[in-house]
Amino acid sequence: MKQLLRAAKRCAAAGAVALAVISLQPASASAAPSAAPPARQTPTAEQTPTAVPPVVGGTRAAQGEFPFMVRLSMGCGGSLYAPDIVLTAAHCVDGSGNDTSITATAGVVDLRSPSAIKVRSTKVVQAPGYNGDGKDWALIKLSKPIDLPTLKIADTTAYNNGAFTVAGWGAAREGGPQQRYLLKAQVPYVSDADCRQAYGSALIPAEEICAGYNQGGVDTCQGDSGGPMFRKDDSGSWIQVGIVSWGYGCARPGYPGVYAEVSTFASAIRSAAANL
Repeated sequence: MKQLLRAAKRCAAAGAVALAVISLQPASASAAPSAAPPARQTPTAEQTPTAVPPVVGGTRAAQGEFPFMVRLSMGCGGSLYAPDIVLTAAHCVDGSGNDTSITATAGVVDLRSPSAIKVRSTKVVQAPGYNGDGKDWALIKLSKPIDLPTLKIADTTAYNNGAFTVAGWGAAREGGPQQRYLLKAQVPYVSDADCRQAYGSALIPAEEICAGYNQGGVDTCQGDSGGPMFRKDDSGSWIQVGIVSWGYGCARPGYPGVYAEVSTFASAIRSAAANL
């Protein structure tokens, strides 16, 4: 059952990526499904972002509101950990090593904007020991720095509470198309105990953190895997506490989104970045 849940959330296309995105459209309440949940499919190269109106209950991010947000060409999200390093999800990349196939787009909320900054990758580090369960982080080295603010990462669990912000260019509803404009939403913290009520042993509490509404309606979904979940720290600055990882469908009642817990891997992330 554990592998079924995770496979359903992270079904990869072309052997690479399973994704998640912002979904703010209410999902209809239902009993536990009898069939396997729909996969979070990776968009193909032909599935370019489309212009759509704001989703129900959601809002577009303002230009410059989250300058650290990055869109990756394989269909994932990410954040600027350093001017030349993007932090994303392990399931968004195909192992570690030299890799010039990824393009990072930054500096805009409209992916079609002529002002978009586009930089190619040079190398990827996938979390050591990643096998599809937990450890869902990776770093992408860029060919040149991007002159934009970076997003610091949490190194303690002090910020694993309250309301979090999520943002991305992914689907606005389960199974929907990718978005042209960056969308944002807030989701509340869900305790490990409550999250386990939904996911049982598929959840890894020591490595994952959950967020979402019990009634559903706001969530991450296909197309935003690897993007950050963040909040303000004690000084009023943004700090990343999670990485979009997986979940049962999108915005379904009783099934919060599951995120890699950044503080658990902060030391490993810093070490990997220093050696990139």
